[in-house]
Amino acid sequence: MLGAKAGTLTLKETSKPIASGRYGLPAMETHNVGSGKLVGHDVMGRATFTAAMRPDGSWVGECPAGIIACSEGVATFICNGVGNMTEDGGVSFRGGASFETTSDALSELNGKYYMFTYDSDADGNAEWNLYPCK
Repeated sequence: MLGAKAGTLTLKETSKPIASGRYGLPAMETHNVGSGKLVGHDVMGRATFTAAMRPDGSWVGECPAGIIACSEGVATFICNGVGNMTEDGGVSFRGGASFETTSDALSELNGKYYMFTYDSDADGNAEWNLYPCK
């Protein structure tokens, strides 16, 4: 069961192809940067993730290290998910993320698993929505 939305970040992404080594199918490395609100704080975020196409045409991706920063502190996160290309040339991913911080302001992120939606358009405009699992 999901809790109330913990926050949304609006991001700008840039992608480049990388060697996947799997099934002879493509893989991508994507960098994103942006801002939004998370657990009641104005935040900035930055991450790099990779995604590889699977034989069925879907994509599996992971972000081994991302950062969230606000005026009261920083948090790091890891996440992974599964997605598909959209008709307009963007992507739509669903997955999960976990955070770690020593910041009192962002401490609500610790010890929880967050489900996410990540949707972007062909121009690299993306939105990341996070929901805590209960």
